[in-house]
Amino acid sequence: MRCPYCSNLEDRVVDSRESREGDVIRRRRECAACERRFTSYEKIELPTFQVVKRDERREAYDRGKLMRGLQIACRKRPVPQAQLERIADSIESVMADAGEREISSQALGTMVMDRLRGLDPVAYVRFASVYRRFEDVDAFVKELHRLK
Repeated sequence: MRCPYCSNLEDRVVDSRESREGDVIRRRRECAACERRFTSYEKIELPTFQVVKRDERREAYDRGKLMRGLQIACRKRPVPQAQLERIADSIESVMADAGEREISSQALGTMVMDRLRGLDPVAYVRFASVYRRFEDVDAFVKELHRLK
């Protein structure tokens, strides 16, 4: 590990700790040359996924885009950010367990809606209205009846 202060490549690990979730290891290091301490983080690198859009275009999966969609759906709703992170984590876990490197945007959207339905009905309808491209009030009403 290169020291951020003097660029020396030799150091020693002073302390290692796992995060609460167990997915990151935090290491305190001390440079052998300048003796200053710095922190490094070790995390499992997840495989990259491609999202297949409705028009057959492929784009790289972007957790930030998923999180923005969840945050917009849950805006001004009593849903904690940690819950949205758990939704994204569970979706990524399902994607990784499937063993495929591609997922359709429809499948991804359905997974989001399934999780939002149980979490917050208003957030669910907000997300569904964009995902399913509601054209008029009747589409909203039909979805509300299905929700009940």
